[in-house]
Amino acid sequence: MKPSKNISRRSFVAGAATIAGSAAVLQKLTAQVQSATPDQTAATNALVKTAKDSPAEHLPPGEPGKDYNPVITPSGSTLPWKTVDGVKVYHLIAQEVANHEFAPGLVANCWGFNGQVHGPTIEAVEGDRVRIYVTNQLTAPTAIHWHGIFLPNGMDGVSGLTQKPIDPGDTFKYEFTLRQHGTHMYHSHHDEMTQMALGLMGLFIIHPRNPKGPLPERDFAFMLSEWKIVPGTSRPDPNEMTDFNVFTLNAKVFPAIAPMVAKLGQRVRIRFSNLSAMDHHPMHLHGVNFKVTGTDGGQIPESAQQVETTVLVQVGSTRTVDFVADAPGDWPLHCHMTHHTMNQMGHGSPNLIGVDKTGFDKKLRKFIPAYMTMGETGMGDMGEMGMPAPKNSIPMAGGPGPFDYIAMGGMFTTLKVREDLPNYEDPGWYKHPPGTVADLAKPEDLKRDGIQMPPESGKAAAMRTTTVNDPWCGKPRNPTPLIAKRG
Repeated sequence: MKPSKNISRRSFVAGAATIAGSAAVLQKLTAQVQSATPDQTAATNALVKTAKDSPAEHLPPGEPGKDYNPVITPSGSTLPWKTVDGVKVYHLIAQEVANHEFAPGLVANCWGFNGQVHGPTIEAVEGDRVRIYVTNQLTAPTAIHWHGIFLPNGMDGVSGLTQKPIDPGDTFKYEFTLRQHGTHMYHSHHDEMTQMALGLMGLFIIHPRNPKGPLPERDFAFMLSEWKIVPGTSRPDPNEMTDFNVFTLNAKVFPAIAPMVAKLGQRVRIRFSNLSAMDHHPMHLHGVNFKVTGTDGGQIPESAQQVETTVLVQVGSTRTVDFVADAPGDWPLHCHMTHHTMNQMGHGSPNLIGVDKTGFDKKLRKFIPAYMTMGETGMGDMGEMGMPAPKNSIPMAGGPGPFDYIAMGGMFTTLKVREDLPNYEDPGWYKHPPGTVADLAKPEDLKRDGIQMPPESGKAAAMRTTTVNDPWCGKPRNPTPLIAKRG
């Protein structure tokens, strides 16, 4: 477009001055936002401003217990490291992991690192120089991408684009200086659909060099992932795109996943990383609210931190939340997508809600004496029936709890907060103070408060107890009434 002939020298100079002034304001606002970022100091910002692909100076190796409180990976581990000439040296070994146990009764042949699924957590400090050797003991080439981490392009780990594939039997060396902090990940970037679906991933935690404010006293990290394991088979199906039937925290399902344990009043951090193939996960914590303080892009300025009880962790992203454990008890942590708190034997079942199966069962028992149609009142009791299941499969839900069977599986665990703890081992179930547990309403309470009970349906009455003539498969059903008796 040709410039207008009506622009005078005076108006051009005035316009240029306005643009320059706007640029100065924008620059000042940018500096203010940067200075508001939590856990960063001038020295830390200087690290980030250094060219990301520069091999330049690094700081002395950060030390656990001095520069940071080590992260806890429930049911997982942390990758050992050693210091060589001021550089932290790590060694990852990509290999087949036979019979990885997702939970008792469900094992699969997966791929992982250093003999475990998922791989061990890499932990370091901002400013550290790290040297990571990756040995490939798989039958296929691979490559490792350091997800969200600033580094030289040739260290990014994308097979064919930034490096050659790591062929079976070969060992590659990655080396870079950590110029940021936060919750990050590592995973295969060669035939990603196959290799990530089989388990080639792990957490990469970078602690701030100069933290602003007190450190978290309990720092937990979870990798969220999903799998398709057809009952009776022994390997995850990497070709699945929609119908996943095993949803895991650190490659475990409840009740196999270890609980988080904290003392009353401690500062707690939970880091979520999601490398599921297709699904986002809204992670919900009972009993407290928390601030969402970080993403895989970095720390969130304090002025922008949201107070939540649920945080959406999108595919390929991380979220960090912080709170004070100020309420004693056993508090659930779970994905709020309800199908993500169920296991493989709950998928593909017919919808029988509300179906009267009495006549059908009576006729079929002439041929199969122990037959019983299931699911006409829901699937909550499936886990405790002890029914025979297909080889290498587990019930849709749960495990025993302090009051009854917990009808949740998959992405579910607990935060156990106690006032007095001798250590951080699982303290068992919470012992509630008298009068603090919801229970069957007494007739005098109903009368006092004017509660009018609706007429009871025949179906509800039939659910009160299990009759001796009802042949349940496996162990006898818990005789505890499912619906509270009226006074």
